[in-house]
Amino acid sequence: MAETATKKTAPTAPSDGSATRPRLMLLDGHSMAYRAFYALPAENFSTTTGQTTNAIYGFASMMANTLRDESPTHLAVAFDVSRKTWRSEEFTEYKGNRIQTPDEFKGQVELIGELLDAMSVPRFAVEGFEADDVIATLATQAEALGWDVLIITGDRDAFQLVSDHVTVLYPTKGVSELTRYTPEKLEEKYGLTPEQYPDYAALRGDSSDNLPGIPGVGEKTAAKWIRQFGSFQELVDRVDEVKGKVGDNLREHLESVKRNRRLTQLVRDVELSSGPEGLERSGYNREALSLILDMLEFRHQNFRDRLMAADPAAGESGEEEPPAPGLELEGEVLASGELAPWLERHGEGPIGLATVDAWALGSGSVSEIALALGSGAAAWVDPAELDEADERAFAAWIAAPEKPKTLHNAKGVMRVFAEHGWEVGGVTMDTALAAYLVKPGRRSFALDALSVEYLGRELAPAADEGGQLAFGTDEQAEKDALMSQARAVLDLGEAFESRLKDVGAAALLRDIELPTSSLLARMERAGIAADRAWLESMEQQFADAVQQAVKEAHAAVGHEFNLGSPKQLQEVFFGELGLPKTKKTKTGYTTDADALAWLATQTEHDLPVIMLRHREQARLRSTVEGLIKTVSPGGRIHTTFNQTVAATGRLSSTDPNLQNIPVRTDEGRAIRRGFVVGEGFDSLLTADYSQIELRVMAHLSEDEGLIEAFTSGEDLHDTVASQVFSVARTDVDPEMRRKIKAMSYGLAYGLSAFGLSGQLSISPDEARGLMDTYFERFGGVRDYLRRAVDEARATGYTETMLGRRRYLPDLTSDNRQRREMAERMALNAPIQGTAADIVKIAMLRVDEALTREGLSSRMLLQVHDEIVLEVAPGERGAVEELVRREMIGAVELRAPLDVSVGFGRDWESAAH
Repeated sequence: MAETATKKTAPTAPSDGSATRPRLMLLDGHSMAYRAFYALPAENFSTTTGQTTNAIYGFASMMANTLRDESPTHLAVAFDVSRKTWRSEEFTEYKGNRIQTPDEFKGQVELIGELLDAMSVPRFAVEGFEADDVIATLATQAEALGWDVLIITGDRDAFQLVSDHVTVLYPTKGVSELTRYTPEKLEEKYGLTPEQYPDYAALRGDSSDNLPGIPGVGEKTAAKWIRQFGSFQELVDRVDEVKGKVGDNLREHLESVKRNRRLTQLVRDVELSSGPEGLERSGYNREALSLILDMLEFRHQNFRDRLMAADPAAGESGEEEPPAPGLELEGEVLASGELAPWLERHGEGPIGLATVDAWALGSGSVSEIALALGSGAAAWVDPAELDEADERAFAAWIAAPEKPKTLHNAKGVMRVFAEHGWEVGGVTMDTALAAYLVKPGRRSFALDALSVEYLGRELAPAADEGGQLAFGTDEQAEKDALMSQARAVLDLGEAFESRLKDVGAAALLRDIELPTSSLLARMERAGIAADRAWLESMEQQFADAVQQAVKEAHAAVGHEFNLGSPKQLQEVFFGELGLPKTKKTKTGYTTDADALAWLATQTEHDLPVIMLRHREQARLRSTVEGLIKTVSPGGRIHTTFNQTVAATGRLSSTDPNLQNIPVRTDEGRAIRRGFVVGEGFDSLLTADYSQIELRVMAHLSEDEGLIEAFTSGEDLHDTVASQVFSVARTDVDPEMRRKIKAMSYGLAYGLSAFGLSGQLSISPDEARGLMDTYFERFGGVRDYLRRAVDEARATGYTETMLGRRRYLPDLTSDNRQRREMAERMALNAPIQGTAADIVKIAMLRVDEALTREGLSSRMLLQVHDEIVLEVAPGERGAVEELVRREMIGAVELRAPLDVSVGFGRDWESAAH
């Protein structure tokens, strides 16, 4: 019940001292919701409509656990109404330093209230008072009745309520660990009684409430004074006995400390519409609770089971609650010769698989494997201990396409298993990829994080990142942990089946992402040959250029300084040289790349230009150093492709990051000469789509003028420029073409008029006028872009042609900058995401055609919109024809796809 009444309720007579004492549990709603919000990453908890749910999940999980562990007979939750209370009326600065409520937290307290209503939990919120005052009133009344009281709060002021029958559960780690504060615990921690605690708090001050302390007086001194004088009042009466500087400070700040003492004292007689007797727990409205959990998308069964199990009416039917799934395992540690029979018994149904070292790509080592079934059966095996029959049985099972398998990071497993000669087939679910498709904007796709979020189950690590046992010498615990991981993988797979259907992504996983992960695993293993000597010469060239820039910078200023020190750069630029001030940050005026570029246009001094060159050469040197470090003993570079990093669906790469190599600069092209054709192959082939984002934009917008510009066979940018500027195509000059090219790509990437003005070095008004003129000619593009944002704001997400979603909750944000950024993403995501889907389809088609036609050429890289193949001798013509056919046929667009192909002995010479 949401408390709004002010009728005062007095406690009835104390209990008769019977053996069974009622047990009242009181929760500080706002305090614990805030704790939960900061304990769980907001980016990992949100609905498909963009509602963040981390505070709700953490609060409800904490509540379910404490109800289970404490078994209260009576229950209530108190909330703050606003920051305007009797305390703020007395001291206007009270809590005045509190930060603005984070956008992600907004709305979650209201939803917690709805959850509590469905759980039949009374809730209080009284104007003019804080939740602590309500709790103090109910605790005092309950204690007078002879009850036991438990208070769950993150506010230490509640320690003054502690007694033999009142215990405070104070969170010490998020909301998962609560420390019990009894009179004995207070004495142990502070050396004080509960009655003395507010005296101590008044002297200490409280920065969270903006209550000032005494200069030079910390917690130890405050506690010492209270112990010495016995009480705050006695200290005040004998204040002249406190010697030294701290005594002077105490006397100087005595009035503010007295005010602290008044404000710290909790009110114990707030007028409430119900006393403790009216808070007896009653059964849930299970239908309403299920609807709320579904709305919040809390579908993980363990969490729901824990919450439902706390229903006081759960056992009234006489039926036992089913055990939480996946927690009990019938695990077997299989010795040599036992895996083959185990697979014979269990290998028909879906099986979850977990390994140790599968993430250590390229290690060639799988030290442990665990398998788990939905029935609870599980097995652990050491691959080194497999006998010949086991090896054959496992190899056949893991390769069989008809044997369904659920993996986490299937690509990593495939790559490492391949080192053992095991081909992986029949993967029907990859829980990392599924989590990505369900919520592409999350930061972590780690198994343990997904298990907590979707299963409500915490997993123990089987081994640390170095492959060492996570349990010291307890090998059995390690094996049990890995089997539990395998079961979690399987259970997550089942949970994601329905989630993928809900967001329309089941086909994306089955038809695109899983086949792509298999192809990428083979590409990673193949790698690309590297000319180490050439890369080392490039590294030296960039190192020399860096040193030359350092010398020129020192000469330009007249003395040496550290070019890598922001502080020294600020002193040189804005102190010694007196150059125009740039944007001010917390550490001074910025000297980032944008600032240096601006300074280069505002002054004739050489230093900004030298600094820009220094940073570019240093970056290139770092890039080449990274490439050299990753050259394997076999002379090839094996990058790792990532499917779950870019929210739009684009692939990225790490170790090394091939996206870092510039495409359009002389230095970048020189670096690409270090990637060469390998032994036994004839040449490298590069193929990429021409203007794919613009073709996708033309298709999605259905703008006839833009489609005609593509199908005319003429240069796109010249054709568009002639229409925008109303000149003959032959009269389009380079500047017109440059502006239109920037405009077209800018629209595809959600560029604003302000962004376009910066890119073209023109005024925002001129850029806005250029955009208006463009839209006059291509109204379909304008209408599509508006429609894309409106639809995304209504649904909370954008979609590609193939149904890949990107959720953008900030489209409804009150923060203008965040909202505008989300709008730009809404413009860009369908276009870039569709382009990414097309590239993946093209890769799969090319790979399948190479196999189908019995060719030995193979795919090595995918970077930006380009794929790189290694062409076997005698296959050049066939491969070129195949690549063009399959890439152009990937999808049918109104602005047809066009592919450019080139050959060469190295990546750069194969460019086109």
